[in-house]
Order: sequence, then structure tokens, then C-alpha cells
Amino acid sequence: MKRFLLFFVATAFVFSCSTGNKQEKAKAEFEKVSQKVKQEFAPDRREKTFEPRLVTDVESGPFVLKGSVCDSQAKDALVSALSESGIEVLDSMIVLPDPALGDKTYGITSQSVINFRYGPGYSTESATQTLMGMPLRILEKRGNWTRATTPEGYTAWVTSGSIQPMNQTEYEDWTSASKLIVITHYTLFREGTTTGSPVVSDGVWGNIVRNEGRTGAHYRVILPNGKIAYVPASDVLEFDKWLMSREPNADNILSTAVQFLGFPYMWGGTSIKAMDCSGFTKTAFYLNGVILERDASQQAKTGEDVDISEGFENLQKGDLLFFGSKATQERGERITHVGIYMGNGEFIHSATSVRINSLIPDAYNYYEGSTRLVRANRLITKIDNDPGIVSIKNHPWYFAQ
Repeated sequence: MKRFLLFFVATAFVFSCSTGNKQEKAKAEFEKVSQKVKQEFAPDRREKTFEPRLVTDVESGPFVLKGSVCDSQAKDALVSALSESGIEVLDSMIVLPDPALGDKTYGITSQSVINFRYGPGYSTESATQTLMGMPLRILEKRGNWTRATTPEGYTAWVTSGSIQPMNQTEYEDWTSASKLIVITHYTLFREGTTTGSPVVSDGVWGNIVRNEGRTGAHYRVILPNGKIAYVPASDVLEFDKWLMSREPNADNILSTAVQFLGFPYMWGGTSIKAMDCSGFTKTAFYLNGVILERDASQQAKTGEDVDISEGFENLQKGDLLFFGSKATQERGERITHVGIYMGNGEFIHSATSVRINSLIPDAYNYYEGSTRLVRANRLITKIDNDPGIVSIKNHPWYFAQ
């Protein structure tokens, strides 16, 4: 009996080790295969979601494929590649938008400024921001967090209470309604028309709300979350009129940009409360009716190149200047910073705060990072002719189709 028990224990141990080794090998192969598929279908996490997980159960045996993916082609390619590598899986991977959302796959930013992060938690890295009234596409929910896509196609996580989910009918009702846009740095939405009325929400330049008609020196509005409020008429403009008045030329963009001088830098910021370098350029263009890509490395791939190999003579006001490191045989070009050219060797950018610096070494405001200037791009000439430079008036998310 004792010998039998010893044999049984030894056999179980060997089986356990064998099973454990099999799982470890499968997981290692899974990581290799999934990375290869990711590079083909979703190389940039900012644009496409590809988050597969391999789950194993010792008792039941089979491997289960879970996680989220942006499209079915990527999932099919992964399942096929795993099978070719000898890993058969039970497919439980979700193709976004998650069917569990039902028809609530549309959304509107419902607070003055909300922060997006790369993961569903406050400890994860800041990604971007959106402003009240900005349209979103909801992809999935996880606890109190929602993954959503912004108008420029940037995908990240946001607290669920910061956005108003909608079905298509509700969303089209919102987009077709008369709206107002905030045209001053800051304002307050209140329950009444007196300065002593309780505050419903703060507001910032670029916020969009529903117009319910004028009441004396105020407008009655409906915020995206359905709350009714009043805002001073001097702080807003009818959205359609504002949009028709946009002329995104160099002078207007720079006129907007200098109104942020001294405003603080914040990683992930794309609002006037605080902004990073690409958030600053994005905001300056947005307030002139143009939606740019989110990050400097993405903006650098848009527009038309300006030759700066022989100096700054070819630069024009409004061009974007990109800093980082040039491509080498070992590594590709790396863009880490961006600013807007103002002429005469000067540019405006967000670095510690929004400020004006010069590319000329003898200038009093010389930018020490000027030696890292990599490229310059002209975006103004490519509005609506480049998929990364789209006017609000031609963006389908802002208007009923």
C-alpha cells in the first residue's frame, strides 16, 4: 500500500511538472505569435486595440483565448497563427465594440475636460483629454471605466461617469440639435441666471452644449448629461455661426496660440487648463475649426514636408516644428516635441509652460533644444486633404448624417 502511494505521488508530480512545462511553453509561444500578429494588424495602441490573453485550466485542459481586439480579421489571424504553432484555443475573445454594450456605442463628453488613460485605472499613464460636447465611440466597459475612441481616432480609457452613453437615435438627436460653443477661457454653468445661483458645471473654451434659447443676458442650455443650466450669452456663440466663421490660417492659429502664454504644461493635456506640446498645437488648431492627430509623432506624419536642410528660409508662419532625433541606420526617426513657427526664427510651444523661444543661438530666448530639430511640416495647406487634418465641419461625428 505504501509503495502504491509513493508511486501515485511520484506519478502525479511528474504529470504536474509535465503539464506545467506544456503550459509555460504554450504561453511563451503565444507571446511570440501574438506580438507578430499585433505588429501586422495593430502596431499602435493609440489607434487600434489588440489585447489577447491566454487562459489555461489544468483540470479541463484546453487553452482559452480571451481579451479584446479591434477587428475580427486580427482575431482570425491570431487564432490561425496559434493553430499553426500547435496551440488550439477556445475562442472567447471580444471584438470591439463589446456586444454587452447593446446599442449604447455612442457617447458625448459630459464634463468640461476629462482625462483618458492607457488603462482602466488611475495609476495608469495619462493619454489624452476631450472637451465637453466632443463625440466619442464607446468600445467596452470594465468596472467604472470605459474604453472609447476620440474624433481623431485615439483610443484610451476614461471614467464612465465622465461621458454620456447614447444609442444611435439619441446621438443623432444630439448632433442635429441647435448648440452653443464656449468662446472665452472659462465660464460657469449655473442653475439660474444670477451670480449667486449654484454651479452645475465649469466650462472652458471649446465646450459644446445644447441651446435651449436665450433668456435675457443668458442662454438656457442642456449639458450632455441632461442637466439644465444657464450660461452668460457673452461667453458663448451659436455653434453653426462659430464654425462658419473659422478661417484656419497662420495668423488666426497664432492669434489663438498666444492666448495660452504662461499656461502650465501637463502630460496628456489637450485643453486650456493645461496642455502638453502636441496638446497645445492640437488645441490651437481645434479652436480654429481643425482636428489634428493627438501626439507629436502622429502629427509629424501629416501635412507636407518643409525643407529645413539649409536653414529656416523655407519656413512659414503656422508651420509645425518637430524635435527629437533623426533616423540612423540602427533606429528610425523619433519625434518627442512640437511647436508652431511664428516667423523670424521664433516659435511658440508648451514646455514647462506655453512660451515663445527662438531657434537662433544668439537670441535672448534661444531654445536649448533647437539642436534636436528634426523636421518641419506645413499642415494648413492640407486641411481635409490629409486624413490626419480634418475640419470639424467635415467630420461626420459632429453632425447628423
